[in-house]
Amino acid sequence: MTPFGPSDWLPLFGQFLLMSMLAVGGAITATPEMHRFLVDGHHWLTNQQFISSIALAQAAPGPNILFVALMGWNVGLNAGGGLANGPQGWLTALLGVCVTMVGMLLPSTTLTFFITRWGHRNRELRVVRAFKQGMAPIVVGLLVATGWVLVRGGVETTFNARTVAVALVSMVIVWRTRVHLLWLLGAGALLGALGAV
Repeated sequence: MTPFGPSDWLPLFGQFLLMSMLAVGGAITATPEMHRFLVDGHHWLTNQQFISSIALAQAAPGPNILFVALMGWNVGLNAGGGLANGPQGWLTALLGVCVTMVGMLLPSTTLTFFITRWGHRNRELRVVRAFKQGMAPIVVGLLVATGWVLVRGGVETTFNARTVAVALVSMVIVWRTRVHLLWLLGAGALLGALGAV
């Protein structure tokens, strides 16, 4: 883990501002860039903290953007010396939540508000229809990249064919059936607990 100093809060905020604009289709589509920045680039999170943040937020009820808050919590927790460090650990963890969430929400929310109003007023224009149709493959590509980061677990040297197979089977089940995602999460957890993946 790389030490996190007071001067690192602004670059963290700035990076989440930029990722907010990349997150077409939801914050989860920016996961590969978050992994590159937080785990590979700056080592502010371990790979396990990164993957656990996503898994916990996706399993919990509520908006899926909660994983951004958990990543901010973990960065702040690491920066503040952990919960055992008392109030300083708690405060830096909360600061991490605020920095990442405001950075992720501010640009995209503002832009969405104004563009949605304009797009609704001009929905019959060819450029608006073309934009909507052109964004679909971009969203799909970003989601595939996110899936790849989660399947490989951030480890470049190890290829786990069983994990990839589980991901592909889950993808087909979601695509072709109406099985609730919680059943697939439960099946994945069971496979993991049994050591199958």
